[in-house]
Amino acid sequence: MLSTHVIETVKSTIPLLEQVGPAITEHFYERMFRLNPELKHVFNMSHQHSGKQRVALFNAIAAYAKHIDNLPVLKEAVERIANKHTSFNIQPAQYQIVGHHLIETLRELAGEAFTPTVEEAWTQAYQFLAGVFIDRESALYQQNQAGEGGWEGPRRFILTEKRMESELVKSFVFEPEDGKSVLDYQPGQYIGIRVKVPGQEYDEVRQYSLSSSANGESYQISVKREIMGVPGIVSNYLHDGLRLGEAVELFAPAGDFYFNNHHRPVVLISAGVGLTPMMSIAETLAAESYQQPVWFLHACENLEQQSFRKRIITLSKTLNLEVHTWYKRDHVDVSGSHHGLMDLSTLEETLPLLEGDYYLCGPVPFMQFAKQQLITLGVPENQIYYEVFGPHEDF
Repeated sequence: MLSTHVIETVKSTIPLLEQVGPAITEHFYERMFRLNPELKHVFNMSHQHSGKQRVALFNAIAAYAKHIDNLPVLKEAVERIANKHTSFNIQPAQYQIVGHHLIETLRELAGEAFTPTVEEAWTQAYQFLAGVFIDRESALYQQNQAGEGGWEGPRRFILTEKRMESELVKSFVFEPEDGKSVLDYQPGQYIGIRVKVPGQEYDEVRQYSLSSSANGESYQISVKREIMGVPGIVSNYLHDGLRLGEAVELFAPAGDFYFNNHHRPVVLISAGVGLTPMMSIAETLAAESYQQPVWFLHACENLEQQSFRKRIITLSKTLNLEVHTWYKRDHVDVSGSHHGLMDLSTLEETLPLLEGDYYLCGPVPFMQFAKQQLITLGVPENQIYYEVFGPHEDF
């Protein structure tokens, strides 16, 4: 455990962290990638360009400093980050590299304020936190390897099916090259995929939600072609470049967002490609002949961008399922269709406000919007679960 002296010293640097702000992590990443460019094989460089990763890391550092005397508060964050790290195949040696550049960054930006005492305290604090992550990730790796069909590290899979789900979304089915079984997963979890995109200097690793129920034989992801702003390197490669019969590397399923209560009504709320983990949950519930009522509430731009429309209709015949779709642009004249932004107050009389579990996934502004509506309607906050694609953001 950390000594009282270390805890007090780290907490004393909070004003300094707040004063420098995300410039700390901007400097940190620039320094680390310049001196250890091999880490570009691991990190999502698109998130570096957008700045999301820098902000997420700064928020994590600041939270650690503020709660270093009450680390159980950070338990959920540790679990979320540790799961994400396993989908990148992060190893203990990489923590040493990150720790070195973090301490050097603090030294270079804080100047005289970064005294030997402060340096020693932050070094001990980082090593302690790194140990927490290394231990948890080691347990997750062992768990994944020990399970039926499990493995650790990259495993080669072959693309066996590729199909359109909507104007921008395609599903991809991968089967293991070795022909053996694959690890089951919790509905809502994601999988890490590593590809070598022609023309790119470094490997690309991404995480995509699994979009079907577990079957022990294959994995399905459903990927939106990213065309806004800077085109998505991996999403466009998967859509246009990866051919049937070609191989990719997958890391074992991970994630702390998943369906976890089999005795309550379920409300699945999504926007855009955020419906992919919801499809996994719905498919699993259908396979289990789930008896509790289920709501599938989805928002999309128009009919052409609504993924899995026919499949959801089929599932409604198996589950006690109520489907509502909000189309931002289109007027669709079918039961359960709405025009404009999602308005949950129209369902106030039918939703299980106090009895149900609510699962959210989509762009962060949408989830903020939906969560606030739920709270206004009286849904307890501890019954609302959410998944953020990319670096985590709290709201």
